[in-house]
Amino acid sequence: MALEIERKFLVKDQSWRSGVVSEARILQGYLASGDNATVRVRVKGDAAYLTVKGASSGISRMEYEYPIPFEDAQAMLRDLALFPVVDKIRYRVRAGSHLWDLDLFAGENQGLVMAEVELSSEDEPFDRPGWAGEEVTADGRYYNVNLARHPYRHW
Repeated sequence: MALEIERKFLVKDQSWRSGVVSEARILQGYLASGDNATVRVRVKGDAAYLTVKGASSGISRMEYEYPIPFEDAQAMLRDLALFPVVDKIRYRVRAGSHLWDLDLFAGENQGLVMAEVELSSEDEPFDRPGWAGEEVTADGRYYNVNLARHPYRHW
């Protein structure tokens, strides 16, 4: 059983760029979306994954992720995605003792820049970098499945 514990923040400036350790384009689509779980297919660089995420409870939720054949993922994105595919560049950014995932969204979500930090417990302390602005962890609009349903540019 895998537990994902993360906090999400809007990004307020470009100062994060000095901490970048990697980057990759991500395309992801949702195959199922319900109150209890979502099923997502993701292409990241030349790898592909199928992910099942449970409903959030505070800043935690169950997450199961499995590698799948790249060609299968491309077909699922093309033929089975319920909503438009979410397109973004993900940067891994070092800030303090954590690696953050910072996403620059494209397409219908262009203009949105969001960062998240994964924690080992809900009360784990972390250094909040100066570029991390408003916390949006509890705002469901910022879940990727909701960005697919209701893109940022249409808010």
